[in-house]
Amino acid sequence: MRSATLLTLLFLAAAGAPIASAQPFPASATLSPTQKLGRDLFAQHCMVCHASTQLTSPGHYGPSLSGQMFGGNADIVVAFVTNGTEKMPSFKYVFDPQQIRAVAAYVAALPAPAPSAPRAGKPNPGKQSDD
Repeated sequence: MRSATLLTLLFLAAAGAPIASAQPFPASATLSPTQKLGRDLFAQHCMVCHASTQLTSPGHYGPSLSGQMFGGNADIVVAFVTNGTEKMPSFKYVFDPQQIRAVAAYVAALPAPAPSAPRAGKPNPGKQSDD
């Protein structure tokens, strides 16, 4: 039974079936060549923390990214990718400046994710209580 399920999932992935995701990603035809490079780098290095890529993992480690973050200021995204943060690694030794700008251009093309509903039995951490 397990092998049949695995085989079905592999077949769907190979056939190009869409992967369930909480955040919509822009269509390839709408991206510039720079944004396409950024998309490829994002998929290889950033998606593991910044996107829910599996049906079995409901969340992700880093925040969802979009073009509206930081007021649309690409220089701030470049600074974060270049220098990292306390919880995010620096990519200045992984990417060259052109690749970092490409990642920032791709992030600028990302639409804002839909707000997620709080899970049953768990308080919403962003909501203030009325106590």
